[in-house]
Amino acid sequence: MFVGKVTGSLVSTQKVAAMVGHKMLLVEPHCLHGENRDSLKTTGRTFVAVDTVGAGEGEYVLVVQGSSARLTPETKNLPVDAVIVGIIDSVHVAQKCVYSKEDDGTSRQ
Repeated sequence: MFVGKVTGSLVSTQKVAAMVGHKMLLVEPHCLHGENRDSLKTTGRTFVAVDTVGAGEGEYVLVVQGSSARLTPETKNLPVDAVIVGIIDSVHVAQKCVYSKEDDGTSRQ
């Protein structure tokens, strides 16, 4: 699993029938930043992931890859290798809050 930030969406009008109706999002993996490990920063990579939880642009999400991506009820028969399985509320490292959804302005009502 990894932490990622949703940076956009992807539309594909031509795809295998099993993928019709599945929302695909662009996700940038993030890691802890600096010696203090006090913030999250992008790794500079981008993945396409199927969204199973209703994530939106700007949100930090939990992503699974590989065979784990096909273990959810929504994706067990899909040709996918990256799936968003959670929306992150907060990240704590060494008793310090590195990220909080309440503080970043992306909370949706």
